[in-house]
Amino acid sequence: MTTAPPRQRLTREARYRQLIAAAWELLRDEDMDALTLGRLAAHAQVAKPVVYDHFKTRNGLIAALYLDFDQRQVAIIDAAIAASAKTLPAKAKVIASTYVDCVLAQGREIPGIVGALAGAPELEQVKRECSNAFHEKCRKVLAPFAGGSRLTRLRVRAMLGAAEALSYAAASGEITAAQAKTELHDTIVLLVTAGSR
Repeated sequence: MTTAPPRQRLTREARYRQLIAAAWELLRDEDMDALTLGRLAAHAQVAKPVVYDHFKTRNGLIAALYLDFDQRQVAIIDAAIAASAKTLPAKAKVIASTYVDCVLAQGREIPGIVGALAGAPELEQVKRECSNAFHEKCRKVLAPFAGGSRLTRLRVRAMLGAAEALSYAAASGEITAAQAKTELHDTIVLLVTAGSR
């Protein structure tokens, strides 16, 4: 008689990654209503206390999913910006394309996560911190092309508001990805050069 090898325990980080992947899968297969800690435990085939240990609450899980998405998006955009030409059209194209592509790659789940973030103060804080960091990154990348004018935070906020709206419109099928990228590119260039005319 052969005995099965003992199951290896995952490290805390590996278990966390497994649960995040399972949560995204659950969202893809079902919807935001299915995203509970109990359902995640069943879907990931772990005991409920394991899930509660990592996320504490449903809001904690939603915040973790948003941070996971944000970190992946930032890494992709950072790499693309570093590899692009040092011109405004090139930087605008990279920001527009990678932003839209990141949202589309995550699919219909992201609008639900973003909507849930608006529901509780602690979740809104997570989104605000991620948005502020991304605003600052874009401002630094685009400021050298603003001519004699200073690229204001308000212009960067307007640009990223357009990025979010256009990306979600593409994700829902209202417009094509190509339309979203072109419109966002043009919006970025317009907002960056507006004060230097």
